[in-house]
Amino acid sequence: MQPIRPKVHGRARLFQNPLLELLTLSSPYVIWGLYIPVVSGLLYYSVARLGLSVGATAATFAIALFVWTLAEYLLHRFVFHWVDERPWVQRFHYLVHGVHHEYPSDPHHLFMPPVPSLILASFFGGLFYLTLGRYGIPFLAGFIVGYLLYSTTHYLMHRIKTPPTPWLKKLWRHHHLHHFKTPDRAFGVSSPLWDWVFGTLPEEKRSRRATSAAG
Repeated sequence: MQPIRPKVHGRARLFQNPLLELLTLSSPYVIWGLYIPVVSGLLYYSVARLGLSVGATAATFAIALFVWTLAEYLLHRFVFHWVDERPWVQRFHYLVHGVHHEYPSDPHHLFMPPVPSLILASFFGGLFYLTLGRYGIPFLAGFIVGYLLYSTTHYLMHRIKTPPTPWLKKLWRHHHLHHFKTPDRAFGVSSPLWDWVFGTLPEEKRSRRATSAAG
């Protein structure tokens, strides 16, 4: 499969059918507006209906936030970048992630569209409930908020040219290395933690760390 060359300007069209094409578009306002009531309802249900204490709910929520960072890394590395020569795999890759690598500044494809995101949220919700029981409900709430924070960070990485804080500047640099220099590295978006754990930091950062250690 030929590598995707990023285009600085422009917008992709994924489907000729206008309705299907509409379903591929999204924005931060739509996704936050959709999921804040969902998260609020899950947390309320955990305490008021499932009998979990506020402390247990908050702890489970916080654990899920951290687990999301690992899920973010694994999904990006092994699902979004899963490619081979089979046409259907190439089409799948382009629809879920390749389009973003071709048009990284297209604001309409920086957040996952509502319909597929709801399908995935339902899948993960069922999985968490089966494995964690009633704790799966606040865990899902934390997982969703982790996704919202990741998506918002990702949106900012592509919509701002001058990051306002040192931390955002580091993340901006890390993610742009993934897009324009090392697409097989730097899979973490909201944090480079798991790139460090699994040895996929960009070569530039690895060289700096080695130089610092040698000095």
